[in-house]
Amino acid sequence: MYRMYQSWYVSRYDGEIRRAGQAITDSTSTSQRSAAYADRADAYSEKARYLRLMEHIAGEEYTKVFDLAVQDYNQAIALDPDNAEIYHRRGNAYYSRAGLDMIYAPYQSAFLAPAKADFSRVVEKNSQNVMALDMLGLTDGSMGDWTQAIDDFEREAALNPKMSFRVSDAYCNRGSHYPREKYDLAVSDLNRAIQSRGSSDPCECEPYTPLLAIYLNQTREYDKAREVAALAERSGQWIAPEYLNQLKASNANR
Repeated sequence: MYRMYQSWYVSRYDGEIRRAGQAITDSTSTSQRSAAYADRADAYSEKARYLRLMEHIAGEEYTKVFDLAVQDYNQAIALDPDNAEIYHRRGNAYYSRAGLDMIYAPYQSAFLAPAKADFSRVVEKNSQNVMALDMLGLTDGSMGDWTQAIDDFEREAALNPKMSFRVSDAYCNRGSHYPREKYDLAVSDLNRAIQSRGSSDPCECEPYTPLLAIYLNQTREYDKAREVAALAERSGQWIAPEYLNQLKASNANR
């Protein structure tokens, strides 16, 4: 059954590639031809991603299929250079490729930079494009540039307040990645992450544990540590047990 599903997915992508190729041949205008190239590029990109994710092809073969996608995206853009949607689609393909790279090496992929360039191009064309701002923020975060990601997500949240959890997550990530000696900056960002998130926000970064660790082991501000632990408990947020045990020990020694 599993092999049947695999075969079905691959045949679906192959069918999309064939149909787009026929659309390229049948196109009667530059815009139609550009759209068909972009459609074929999407199919090549998704086929490459699926086969690589399922470990059905080696890296070299994956690169060959992905390169076909890039060639088609480039051709689509050459035919319709003012079409922001195609830049967005190519950026998504680069970002997906980078995502596979980062499974093994976080923050390290040659495909993040071209993804950022494409999403930036879309935002330059339309500063109100929420989806492009979201992807630009995710790309900057993936590159470890949390300061720029905060700016991207703040611009996005101004247009769509429902996405404000991205801002909280970015502050949490920046706060969690400061070197030990910059604990004051980390405390500021982690507190801001806590204060700005809602109880139902789908945040990925957890700010309570790193903030508690700073208060316990660096600043020795045990009252603040207790406040963080109490806030986490009221909010139903997880804290690493070793820090809770350390906090209990500090309470016993008061």
